[in-house]
Amino acid sequence: MNEYRMAKEGEVCYDSTISPAANVSKQVAGNHYQLPIEPWDYITRNKLGYLEGNIIKYISRYKRKNGIEDLHKAMHYLEKLIEEESK
Repeated sequence: MNEYRMAKEGEVCYDSTISPAANVSKQVAGNHYQLPIEPWDYITRNKLGYLEGNIIKYISRYKRKNGIEDLHKAMHYLEKLIEEESK
């Protein structure tokens, strides 16, 4: 079984044996990702890396969660991506 566990709680957040619809239905911590196209679906279907995925995540949720703070987080990941791509 392929699963992700939250570090502190040990709670299973993702289980690949469960259908994708079931994984979405057990959203952990709020509804700020419940959009017409889920960020994790867009990220995985487009095979984006960690930095790119976090940019998408923070841009997708900023209006529903942390506002400008999430835009700064997205910018931080974008700056790191530019640094890595410039090497």
